[in-house]
Amino acid sequence: MRARPALALGVLVLAGCRQDMHDQPKYRPLRGSEFFTDGRSARPLLPGTVARGSLREDEALYTGKSGKDFVTAIPVPVTAELLRRGRREFETFCSPCHGRTGRGDGMVVQRGFKKPESYHTDRLRQMPIGYFYDVMTNGFGAMSDYAAQVPPPDRWAIAAYLRTLQLSQHAPSSAVPAEKQAELLRSLGDPAPPEPHR
Repeated sequence: MRARPALALGVLVLAGCRQDMHDQPKYRPLRGSEFFTDGRSARPLLPGTVARGSLREDEALYTGKSGKDFVTAIPVPVTAELLRRGRREFETFCSPCHGRTGRGDGMVVQRGFKKPESYHTDRLRQMPIGYFYDVMTNGFGAMSDYAAQVPPPDRWAIAAYLRTLQLSQHAPSSAVPAEKQAELLRSLGDPAPPEPHR
């Protein structure tokens, strides 16, 4: 009596192991196809296909442009944390060529590589902020693009930090708080301004 259930179970197991499950219709990579008119089994993506998580609707954020013009304002909130991150990323990716102060005197330049333009020239100080983002994204001249190495938020952090570098070398003395101006003049070797008459 016990043999019958075991025999029935064995028949069911063997019936489930059919060879056609192993020989199912499929295409191996790069094999041709007679089904599609172009003969390819690997199908191209449809135009306009966007990978999940990769939709980039905010043109300014992802291109640094609005239409054909460079944006003039950073499209992310500028915070102390953003500037710290920008400094870290600048020193990692940019300073080997541009130098830590942005003057184009980095270590690879000292070793014979072509010197980039200083960020402190009038031309670059007057460029819209989107220009710097675009150059990091697409490259310019001898500089290759950094789109693969530096994600968009970090490119904006670097652009923000570049503006602080530019301001640090060209800020008018009126931008210094009044209580710090005497200290600034002393650090530059100038005598302190006279006390106002009372």
